[in-house]
Amino acid sequence: MINTGQTSVAPPPLPPRLGRSQPILIPAPLSPPGQHNKPLIHFLIGLVMLHLLLSVGGFFYLYYKENHILAENKPLAQGRVGFSPSKQEASSSALASMVVEQSSEKAQSSGYLQWNMRHSVRKNINFFHNSWLTILEPGDYYVYSRVTFSKGNPKIPLASKVKLRKTESEEQKVVMMAYCSLSSSHSSESNPHMCTATQMELITLEKGNQLSVWVPDLSLVDYEEGATTFGMYKV
Repeated sequence: MINTGQTSVAPPPLPPRLGRSQPILIPAPLSPPGQHNKPLIHFLIGLVMLHLLLSVGGFFYLYYKENHILAENKPLAQGRVGFSPSKQEASSSALASMVVEQSSEKAQSSGYLQWNMRHSVRKNINFFHNSWLTILEPGDYYVYSRVTFSKGNPKIPLASKVKLRKTESEEQKVVMMAYCSLSSSHSSESNPHMCTATQMELITLEKGNQLSVWVPDLSLVDYEEGATTFGMYKV
């Protein structure tokens, strides 16, 4: 007999019910790279900008402070040394106005006029052995010379020459020359008449150049005040 009450075969699974929703797992969107670092980057940028602004502000503050201090101290410094702005501007001009001095016996043989440095005027021009003027500022100079002769010599002309040398050791050359003559009827040493050799020229000079005035015989020169002079000024 067949037993119909029990069976070893498992019943088939029940089909899913229609209308019941099944849970669907959707992955969360991934954050783009660097999104979590944006606040830190913004903070660092702000810190750098703040530091830059503070540095610029500090620079302008120190610059203003320094100029303000210099402006306050400038009149005081001028008062101590006794110079005004106009005098300082005038002192920057190079010029010389020389007063002749009676030459010594030793200088007679050289023929170069000697200058009285105590009574002469010089600005930014040096001197060498009381005969040569040394240029300190290069440029164009108006040079003038006036030599008055109170005596004549029939054997030599009454000449005045302005000589130039680049340095103390360089060879000299004549850059200006003038002559004058006394009447032949008054050529003796006791001649009361005089003649003046005058010359002027615009000369370009370099730093270290030296100028001097030469005559063939210093004993023929008139050393009266204002009769013989030499000078220059930068134009």
